Amino acid sequence: MRGGHARPEHPTPANSAPEHAAAGHAAGGPSAVVVGGGISGLVAARELAMAGSSVTVLEASDAWGGCVGSHTVAGLTLDSGAESFATRSTAVAELARELGLGERIVAPHAGGAWVQLPDGPQELPKTGVLGIPANPWDPEVRRSLGLAGALRASLDRWLPAALGTSADVTSVAALVRARMGKRVLERLVAPVVGGVHSADPALLDVDMVAPGLRAGLREHGSLAAAVAAQRKAVRSSAAPQSTAGQAEVRQPAKAGSAVGGLHGGMHTLVAALVADLRSRGAVLLSGTRAESIARSGQGWHVTAGEKTHDAKRLVVALDGPSAVGLLESSLPELSALRPSAGPLVSLVTVVVDLPELDGRPRGTGILVAPQTPGITAKALTHATAKWDWLAEEAGPGTHVLRLSYGRREDGPAKILDVLDDEALFEAALHDASTLLTVPVTRDDVVDWDVVRWAGALPFAAVGHKQRVAEVRRICAGTDGLAVVGGWLAGNGLAAVVADTRAQLAAKG
Repeated sequence: MRGGHARPEHPTPANSAPEHAAAGHAAGGPSAVVVGGGISGLVAARELAMAGSSVTVLEASDAWGGCVGSHTVAGLTLDSGAESFATRSTAVAELARELGLGERIVAPHAGGAWVQLPDGPQELPKTGVLGIPANPWDPEVRRSLGLAGALRASLDRWLPAALGTSADVTSVAALVRARMGKRVLERLVAPVVGGVHSADPALLDVDMVAPGLRAGLREHGSLAAAVAAQRKAVRSSAAPQSTAGQAEVRQPAKAGSAVGGLHGGMHTLVAALVADLRSRGAVLLSGTRAESIARSGQGWHVTAGEKTHDAKRLVVALDGPSAVGLLESSLPELSALRPSAGPLVSLVTVVVDLPELDGRPRGTGILVAPQTPGITAKALTHATAKWDWLAEEAGPGTHVLRLSYGRREDGPAKILDVLDDEALFEAALHDASTLLTVPVTRDDVVDWDVVRWAGALPFAAVGHKQRVAEVRRICAGTDGLAVVGGWLAGNGLAAVVADTRAQLAAKG
């Protein structure tokens, strides 16, 4: 067994080897600098290059793709961060097809996901928005809530539409508790929100993490009806057509399956973006941190080390605190809009030789309700049960388990946020054994690794939607500037890709 390798700030490169420069700029186009080489930065750079700009991308780390990275564990090249994309929009699938990856789009195995509750595991109901049920009397929902919980949730139908929608801002927890009660919040919503956003639902702005949900409530008269309407919209939206070797990502049959992936891993999208940019003559500078940004009469000056890059167009594609920190000297009004940093999230990947897991005892994975005793992980993904291509690569009896730790909550940070790799590995073995009902011991482990993401997930605190609107207003009035990234677009690849392309199109 090889020990884990922590990556305190970033994962290993998704492409074969980072290069500090590529071929020269595309001839004749206006100069553009993109600060940040994550997904939003790479997509922005591609939009600029396709429009004829001469593009330079500055990335502080030695890896491209931000939270879409890769690492090698037990000889398998695995995603070290995001491993799927939401299919509520076609943004990621369209980008993948443009990059020649259309035939690689796959749907997860239809096994569905589970949720670990204080009184035991349950199959996660077919809910489409943050774990909120479209029908409290659905048998799977009732099984999770109990009769009393389902009765309370069904009161939502008769409550006035103004309840939960009249205030300018509200949290996910406040909306769900008011409309459907404590059981829905604790047994369905909190595990899903914790697994996806690494935060307590009481801290998150519902209008940022579930755009349009409150508007749907006002239109349809209840929260359940609003969820049903959003689910219907997802099912009827355009999706990739099935072709030979390509799974259709449409109409998920089970909770947790409203996502798609790429055969080979989501990091292949980063490699394709990097290759596409180099083919267009973009200059990609990894290991190059932008230290200051200043406005000039004709554009922008970006200083990185001993070199200053001049550009008519500037895109800042960083996390919120870093973006504001670089821009506030030029745009002082941004200082008051600096968001909080996202939580520290640790991902423990364990590859085991354990044929007992061939039966997928918890489907594609299991989310953990925060109040569940004895378990410190917030989620476990059984990756070889979720992705058939990965199961084929790993071989019979070999399984890839991904356990995530770290959640933004009120009060002091959890002790696991600062545990070393070995302690996290021990916690992962214990949690995996409990969650999967199959003992997972050191003797079963072929290899393991730890990746830490410091502030990579955006933290959409209550009121964040208004902050985003103000940031966007300031940037819209500033010539040659666009600011993109998850802190503005919302969490997830679908949101980031769609928003980045829209922002670049709006700037012309």
